[in-house]
Formats: sequence, structure tokens, C-alpha cells
Amino acid sequence: MQYNYNSIKLFLALMAISFSISAQDKPDWQNGVPEACTSITVGKMASFDGSVMTSHTDDSHRTRSWMNITPEERHGRRDKVKMYKRVADDSGPMPAYKHKPIGEIPQVRETYGYINTAYPCMNTDQLAIGESTFGGRESLVSDEGLIDCQRLIKLMLQRCTTAREAIKTGGELLKKHGWNDAGECLTIADTREVWHMEIVGPGKGEVGAIWVAQRVPDDEVSVNANAARIQEIDLENTDFFMASDNIFELARDSMWWNQATGPFRFADAYAPESRESMAARRREWRVLSMMNPTLGLDPETRDYPFSVKPSGKVSLEKMIEIFKDYYEGTPYDMVGHIKKVTEEGDTIPHPMASPFMPYDAYDLFNIHGGWGDLGERTIARWYTMYATITQSRDWLPDEIGGLVWLAQDNVATSVYIPVYCSVNDLPHSYKVPGRKGFNRQSAWWAFNRLSTLASQRWNDMRHDVDSVMVPLQQEIFESQRHAEKEAMSMRTKHTIDHLTRYTAKWGNRVVKEAWDLGDFLWTKYEEKF
Repeated sequence: MQYNYNSIKLFLALMAISFSISAQDKPDWQNGVPEACTSITVGKMASFDGSVMTSHTDDSHRTRSWMNITPEERHGRRDKVKMYKRVADDSGPMPAYKHKPIGEIPQVRETYGYINTAYPCMNTDQLAIGESTFGGRESLVSDEGLIDCQRLIKLMLQRCTTAREAIKTGGELLKKHGWNDAGECLTIADTREVWHMEIVGPGKGEVGAIWVAQRVPDDEVSVNANAARIQEIDLENTDFFMASDNIFELARDSMWWNQATGPFRFADAYAPESRESMAARRREWRVLSMMNPTLGLDPETRDYPFSVKPSGKVSLEKMIEIFKDYYEGTPYDMVGHIKKVTEEGDTIPHPMASPFMPYDAYDLFNIHGGWGDLGERTIARWYTMYATITQSRDWLPDEIGGLVWLAQDNVATSVYIPVYCSVNDLPHSYKVPGRKGFNRQSAWWAFNRLSTLASQRWNDMRHDVDSVMVPLQQEIFESQRHAEKEAMSMRTKHTIDHLTRYTAKWGNRVVKEAWDLGDFLWTKYEEKF
């Protein structure tokens, strides 16, 4: 057989260019996989108080920091909703996204209010949604559709009251108007149950989507960390599975699934490369192992159970502990080898060894890991924009029962405040954009500066941070019971005003603490970093 080596060289060059363009179009990706969000879900019988939980760390180098409240609205019969495509924007002082209009879809007559974080997180009927990108096959991505991840979440929260309704409504919208995004997992919770919905595109040039949804058993917990997790499905078991009507067809036609050789597995068919990502699998292992250490999960395996029973009831403190984690004390501690010998001859962690170093520092300190030259992809990240843990509680009125615990920036140095789904406003600093440059009026900048300072001398400064933030978090939890007891004795309007003031009180308090603590660190360690 004769080979045309010039043709082969040209083909490889074009492939390299194609890869480069693809990488440029994915600014929140690293090493070919998403560097984005983690979501943990908890069924009502697995939680400490019977609430259903989902969560989200918005890990991004570009997503907006500002957030506000979008109220319930009435619309005209002919009103439309604009759809946008999110594209990288490097025209400002910091990396950001801009949203390019690409079309419209019909509006409904009435929409529910919601907490408008970058990925909206909860509506006024306690429907809550988390998110994590997993990518999927590049050939499935289509620019013909109108709906991306952020827009789909918004449409679900505006139009639905339950997780099942959100999944069905989302599926109908995607079938008609098309998915315009990479593969995404939405973790959708209501007062009774929580589901994972994994979505990929229909193929280049096509309009539609391929999706599957699986319910987390009430007494179990699950996680998505940038890899598709749903594998074998049983669509006859409608209490636990839903899917688009084309889910098997494309996999069969594309020879991604051979019916004669084994059962259909969604992740293996539509996002197999995501299951190879150690950046995802290491977090899956860590979350499930922290939820139940007796499972003895192998940190090097490819696939983990979709959900597991936790060893005890999952508390808010446990959720925060996991979201603060960076593998300290495990074989995957990236900076555990960076030591210092004291004058007394003791070997201690080096004060300047930090799990939140910028990537450029990794080769300087010989840091490697499951993610190669990017070390380990830990759960806590320095580029988190904000984080949420939601509680949907069916024994309380919606205005009190729907609760979002909201943190700014890196969870390891942050604190969660309570934002009730009924509040009609947020503190001013939470609504101030942060990606236009350093701004003393921005809540995000208060915590971003604190996290950045603490990472410069982590093994000293972390203790200063914890001495303030850990007791503050506990104070918030303890005050919540009294605030809700007061709210229960009020009429609805007064309840909403009361909870809005309560959210504002803690929002303003923690932002002030973050600024003051940053000033303290700068002063105390002025000559040490």
C-alpha cells in the first residue's frame, strides 16, 4: 500500500488547527475537558431534616459575578423570549462572556420568580437546579438550536413547579427549538425528589436534543463533576427514568452502541471521553467516599455507582465540608510533599504550600497528579464565582421552605448565607458586576481578594480565615431557626419582607467580614508573602 505522506502531514496539521480552534471556543475547559462545576444531590430521606438538596459550584474563569431577584411576571399573548449564545469576551479588563442574540421563542402568560444567579438556582415554588458541564461528543454539537444551558434553566424555573415537570417541559422545548450547547447535566430538585438530567446535542446541522434523566433514590446521594454519569436505563420504570424519544436511534445509527453486544449505556454512547477524565472521576470518588467512607471505593476506577447511601444523615455542615475539600490528607494532596523543617527539627507543611496556586506555579514546585500538568482537580477551586446549596422543604410554606445557601468565590475561604426563594431583593454588593475590574462595592471581590491573599501563605493564613468564618457560619445556622419561627407567625407579605431583611442582614455582614479579614491578612503578613 502506498502512502501519500504530504497528504497525511496536511491532514494532521488541519486536525491540530481544528483542535486549537475548538480549545479557543471552550474557555472554561482545560486539557480537553471542562474545568467547570460540581453538583451534589441529596434525597429527602438522606438529609438531616427531610429536605431535598441540590447544589452547584459555578467554577468559571468568565461567568458573571452579579446576581439579583427576578419577580413573577405576566406576559402578553404574543410576547417572545430572546435566546442567546454565550461566547468568550476578552474586550474588557478581565475575561468574561458576552451573550449574542440568536433567536426567539414564544413566552408563556405567567412566569414564576426566581433567584437570578448566573445559572438561576431556585424559583418561588421551591424548584431548584444545579449544573455541571460534561461535554460529550463534538459531533453532536449543533448551532441550529436556540437554547443553551443557562437559558434552559431559566425557562424551567419560570414555567415549572416540580422536577418532573421541568424535565418534561425542557424536553419539549429542546425538541422544538433545539439545544445549542455542549453536554450538560442539570440536577433538578423539588420538595419531594431530585433528578439528574443529562443533555447532548442532536448532531451537527440538526435541531433537537438527546437527553436522559434519572432520579436519585430518596435515601441516597449522587454527584456530577463534569462527566456523564447515567449509564444503563430502564424506561419502563417511569418512577426513576425519563428520556427523549430518539435516545437509542442515533447511538445505534452511529455505531456507538451495538445492541447485540450489550445493554445501552448513555454515558458510554454519547460522552465516553468524559468517563476517561480523571479531573471528573477523582471528584466523584471523593464526594461519594466522604458521604460514606465504608464503601471502600477505588480512587482509580472508571465508573462509580450513580448514587449511594450515606453513612449518616447529610447535614449542611457535611455539604460544606465536602465543598471545601482539596484532598488534604489523601495520596492526592497536590502540595503534601512541600515541607519545611523548623528550628526545632520538626517537619511541617510549608507555610506557602497552597492547593490554590495558579497553574504557572505547578512546574516550579513539581506538582503533578491525575490531571497531568494541572495536578489534581480538587472540589474547592480558586476560580469559583459563587456556590449554592439548596433546600426544598415540603413541611413549610413555599416562601419559607425554599432556601438557597449562597457563598461567594472559593468555598474554602467563604461562608454561606441564607437566601429564601421568596425574597424580593438582595444586598446591593451582590448586584454589582465584578468582572469589570476590582471594585470595593462588589461582594464577589470581597471574597475573591480574601481567597487570593490567603492562598499566598495558605498553611498560616487558613487558620486566620477559619477563626473568623467557621464561627460566623455556625452563628448563621443558629440564627436561622429563630428567623423562621418568627416568619411562621406572619402573613405572607410580612414574611417576605422579614426574610428579605434577614438575607440582607447576613449578606452585608459577611461581606464586611471578608473585607476586614482581607485587610487583617494584608497587615499581619505584610513581609511574608
